[in-house]
Amino acid sequence: MNRVSFLGLAGVFALAAAQVISAQSAATFTTFNVPAAGTAADQGTIAYSINTAGTIAGNYIDSSGVYHGFVRAASSAFTTFDAPCAGTAAGQGTGGFFSINTSGAVAGNCLDSSNVLHGFVRAANGKFATFEAPGAGTGAYQGTYPYSINTAGDVTGYYLDGSNVYHGFLRAPNGTITTFDVSGAGTGPYQGTVGASINASGTISGPWIDSSSGYHGFVRAANGTVTTVVVPDTGIYCYGINAAGTITGNSWVSGQGASGMLRSAGGAITTFNAPGAGTGDNQGTVGWGINKSGTVEGWYIDANTAYHGFVRAASGKLATFNVPGAGTGANQGTYPESINTAGDIAGYYVDAGNVAHGFLRTP
Repeated sequence: MNRVSFLGLAGVFALAAAQVISAQSAATFTTFNVPAAGTAADQGTIAYSINTAGTIAGNYIDSSGVYHGFVRAASSAFTTFDAPCAGTAAGQGTGGFFSINTSGAVAGNCLDSSNVLHGFVRAANGKFATFEAPGAGTGAYQGTYPYSINTAGDVTGYYLDGSNVYHGFLRAPNGTITTFDVSGAGTGPYQGTVGASINASGTISGPWIDSSSGYHGFVRAANGTVTTVVVPDTGIYCYGINAAGTITGNSWVSGQGASGMLRSAGGAITTFNAPGAGTGDNQGTVGWGINKSGTVEGWYIDANTAYHGFVRAASGKLATFNVPGAGTGANQGTYPESINTAGDIAGYYVDAGNVAHGFLRTP
């Protein structure tokens, strides 16, 4: 799946004239590396999620190319871990888009010795629960992929079946798994439904891919009711959803750069663009996470396909930033991944040697 994508419904579609500043001078950056992380290209430390206490979860890639999980406390102390299902060869291990909730529980996945994906939840005390979504495939790179965990411990994500079709799932804290497919989702390889984010009330947002491989969005209420969001001739991808039901993501038209987007709980859609964003395919602005106050974090990709961070306040004021030490070549740069209620942003940057490092940005 391409990281640059978006969501859709017959709603208000407006282009916002963003108030832009080049960077927030008061912001502080803290960079970090897990001690056991590798230091060669395509190795290093990747931070994915930050909770209200400032605890960060992610993974690191060691000098042998194996993935491992970590939790970084607000005190800067690291705890590293490997899920029971993790393989030990290069490219295997404990990885995926980790998500951490207010209690410190982490949802993620592992790639086993046969390259099959399995889901897990790791409690704050270190206890693991591994799981498989019903219908998950057992071939290489098929299986169960958790994306997001909420305060109650509900987990959403997707599973890839034996025919490489995506299906959404919801896992309750007691281990019960409900699977779901958006009406109209395609049934061919790499089509279907993906659960991307879940808020405290159990509302899920995500993308679905139709039979023509077109991207659209959905919102699934806690009672299972699904609302689709489709804008003609426009690709849409939903990522984060906050407590108010506001969703962020991006939209794009073939041959043009992506625009960041916000969809209100009422269905109104606003798009925005970071200054310096490229205007070609696989370039542009991507909204990724959104907190309780409506502040959005994400990245933009410039004309050289380098990545840069941004934070957009609920007022529309947008600040761009680059972590010190971030590279400026293709696929290098700053990758913000998560924002908490205080506005702290966690993510990673890729340096000029293509090594990843974690960062924390505090307002």
